[in-house]
Amino acid sequence: MHASALPRLAFAGIGLMGLPMCQRLLAAGYPLVVWNRNPDKCAPLVALGAKQVLQRAELCAQADIIMLCLADTQAVTEVMFSEQGIAAAMSHKQVLVDFSSIEPAATRSMAQQLAEGCGAQWLDVPVSGGVGGAEAGSLAMMAGGDADALAQVMPVLAHLSQRVTHMGPVGSGQVTKVCNQMLVACNAMVIAEVVALAERAGVDASLLAPALAGGFADSKPLQILAPQMAEREFEPVKWHVRTLLKDLDMAVQLSHNHLSATPMSGLAAQLMRTHGAQGHLAADPATLIKLYSGDK
Repeated sequence: MHASALPRLAFAGIGLMGLPMCQRLLAAGYPLVVWNRNPDKCAPLVALGAKQVLQRAELCAQADIIMLCLADTQAVTEVMFSEQGIAAAMSHKQVLVDFSSIEPAATRSMAQQLAEGCGAQWLDVPVSGGVGGAEAGSLAMMAGGDADALAQVMPVLAHLSQRVTHMGPVGSGQVTKVCNQMLVACNAMVIAEVVALAERAGVDASLLAPALAGGFADSKPLQILAPQMAEREFEPVKWHVRTLLKDLDMAVQLSHNHLSATPMSGLAAQLMRTHGAQGHLAADPATLIKLYSGDK
């Protein structure tokens, strides 16, 4: 397909995930305009042919699909609906795709606000797979929103993901991502316990991941985190403790809203908060080993 026939894309949020996602979209030939709160983060994409704008609302002037990959609910709300936000400049012909992991209730509320304001569709499409998945185009995507709007953006998502699952109406993607993060974060916490116990019991913890590979205890977090924890390899930071903490807090809040019990996730949130309070919020979750190993 010629570039002129491809939908024009806009992307807000050039962080750990947004950067490699945008790099893949540019490699696929899409016209791309980008914005980031810290404009310097856009430089690698401009070098690859992206156009940079300095005001969020300017993204809408030259895009059919507007995508977000932001830190949290507050960031999405501000970028979309504050003065000179994206929503004010959107039209009913455009589609909003939010890759951020944010609160389901806030997502539904913002989607309604956008629809009432300009008639545009909001798709919540949080992702799983980390920076490696973003670089490889192998992210798992869980989507909430209108089926026709999702079908419209699927050719774009195909460059970023190995699988897109439509989970239901708007907000459903975010609920699914909360469930995903409950499994990831609780797993990360128990992996830290396991590595510390193995070490204290005289077992080489660096052998745990290969020894358990393919068994019932195996998981991607085990294969990624256990070797890093065993080697105390905390750089480069691939994801952040603060992200897992935010997601666990969302899980507990969601459980309150729906009268559903989440005791394991509640405990994991408190342990994660303790670790974060010791100066590790911006650190890699591999540092969770420090909770149990006695390391400084």
